[in-house]
Amino acid sequence: MARYIFITGGVVSSLGKGLTSAALGALLQARGFTVRLRKLDPYLNVDPGTMSPFEHGEVFVTDDGAETDLDLGHYERFTGVAARATDSVSSGRIYTNVLEKERRGDYLGKTIQVIPHVTNEIKDWIAIGDDEVDFMLCEIGGTVGDIEALPFFEAIRQFAQERERDQCIFMHLTLVPYVTAAGELKTKPTQHSVKELRSIGIAPDVLVTRAEHPIPDKEREKIALFCNVRKEAVIPGYDLKSIYEAPMAYHGVGLDQAVLDAFRISPAPKPELSRWQDVEDRINHAEGEVRVAIVGKYVQLEDAYKSIKEALTHGGMANRTKVISEWIDAEIFEKEDPAPYLEGYHAILVPGGFGERGTEGKIRAAQFARERKIPYLGICLGMQMAVIEAARNTLGITNAGSEEFDHEAGEKRFTPVVYHLKEWVQGNYKVKRKVSDDKGGTMRLGAYTATLKPGSKVAGIYGKTEIEERHRHRYEVDIKYRDELEAKGLTFSGLSPDGRLPEIVEWTDHPWFIGVQFHPELKSKPFAPAPLFADFVRAAMEVERLV
Repeated sequence: MARYIFITGGVVSSLGKGLTSAALGALLQARGFTVRLRKLDPYLNVDPGTMSPFEHGEVFVTDDGAETDLDLGHYERFTGVAARATDSVSSGRIYTNVLEKERRGDYLGKTIQVIPHVTNEIKDWIAIGDDEVDFMLCEIGGTVGDIEALPFFEAIRQFAQERERDQCIFMHLTLVPYVTAAGELKTKPTQHSVKELRSIGIAPDVLVTRAEHPIPDKEREKIALFCNVRKEAVIPGYDLKSIYEAPMAYHGVGLDQAVLDAFRISPAPKPELSRWQDVEDRINHAEGEVRVAIVGKYVQLEDAYKSIKEALTHGGMANRTKVISEWIDAEIFEKEDPAPYLEGYHAILVPGGFGERGTEGKIRAAQFARERKIPYLGICLGMQMAVIEAARNTLGITNAGSEEFDHEAGEKRFTPVVYHLKEWVQGNYKVKRKVSDDKGGTMRLGAYTATLKPGSKVAGIYGKTEIEERHRHRYEVDIKYRDELEAKGLTFSGLSPDGRLPEIVEWTDHPWFIGVQFHPELKSKPFAPAPLFADFVRAAMEVERLV
């Protein structure tokens, strides 16, 4: 039966609970334990799938087709454990489940209340897969004191009470700010946060105190005294040059040891940290540098493309090269020549997105990369825009476009080279969709197989002719243009197993120009970079002179 670590946060948001949880998971793995990480979010959306990237950052997709919080991406990147739909739950999902049970009559006519019905549903969710791993790490979104998070805090309090002694511990992240005018670190915010946590019946076993300045022993002793935590369990968490230094940094200040001590696991297995020593070495001893332009539509919030940025970093690590990712708003190119903005980059990446805004700029970026022979990686919408560009400028279909844009505008303006995907095969059955369907959870989501053309560039990159990658889209390139486009040199080098859905395109007369309908960034890890990203960075390194 699993041991549980509940990770909470206080004082302010964005302290790094997700990264700390992921780093702790990696350290427990290094000591020989199996782990699974889980995120419990207080917002009322059923999942983040319908949220704007400006609201919530990217939507991370699991193999089994769940749209989840971006923290699950951190969990996967640090532990290599593939997340599942059951590893992410929101208040919206919990309340939906409770109300569906009430409508079915499952509660036998009882009055439905937060306690016990909502808290029981949360506890049931937490316990899924209880017998599969040694440690279950459960992060509670938001901060202590948030009214919407109270059912989750009550649920984990009850959960710990109902389990055997030493089966659950609580880890709390707080801020220790430095007041410049006073020249002092202030522990009072941490004290108040712990007081708030204790007022709802939860006493932290381990405190992670985030700070920009070193925390002296005297201040750690003060925190330990007033928060009723052992001094050895007050763990400083400092800012790092790279998030991938976190496992080694937290090990250095004793986080994993403090957690094992809280569980009374003694003697603790010695850690094997060579993987993270190698990762750290590759980050800090890069032998070159490349600049990659990311031409997107959500560039004002880098978290909207979090996995892409990290996958580029992984690709750089695979080549011992530092990747400098720079964000360019695609809308700029709708009015201005892209050349002055894109000259000087070693490679261009056009990521996914939804809606027509910025798409003409993405098309022009694809054209620039094709004509200037600059390495290009188009992901999801980035592939679709590359195909539309080819249809316009090599086939002469000047009004080539996507049904998505016509649906958005409510009128027919384009010859649809990209169409709304109405049916596809998922496992042993056929999925059917209509434009009028609900938006949430209705896309082609999760891992699907693609068959690669033997001898193609992508087959060489992957080293095989059958791959499985994660998808998140409801529009698809129309296969009917395949012969015409291939005659011009745009090869459809990856297809769905039934041959109906284009998965990958590549220009045969270009050094490196690949578009993929899936999201290869979602499976990339620092110790196992996504093959496409590793080769994309390699191609960027081979650009001998900047255009």
